[in-house]
Amino acid sequence: MKKLLALALALVAASAMAAEFPDISIADLKVAIASKKVTVIDVNGSDSFGAGHVPSAIDFETKGSSLASLLPADKGALVVAYCGGPSCNAYKAAAKKAEALGYTNVKHLSAGISGWKKAGEALEK
Repeated sequence: MKKLLALALALVAASAMAAEFPDISIADLKVAIASKKVTVIDVNGSDSFGAGHVPSAIDFETKGSSLASLLPADKGALVVAYCGGPSCNAYKAAAKKAEALGYTNVKHLSAGISGWKKAGEALEK
């Protein structure tokens, strides 16, 4: 019984960690970008950012210290952070910073820039 309880607690903890920032699909992010209802933050570094990024994205490496001034006044506005792809956790730096600034609708594009490219989506340079 103790092993079963420990396993159940581990699963709950793992699912809570995985859902720290909800995922957003490429399709939903495209709609939000088109309607200008999202702030997108790229956490891949300036070299990658310069080579091509999700349209309208902010380069976290160069703009992270001024993020507060780049985010909308509405703390419920959609903020999406992304990095390289599904196994990359670098996005959390930007997501946690937005959350610390009081933003309540922070999401993660888990597909990352690799998934964006694989889906054939346009890059901005």
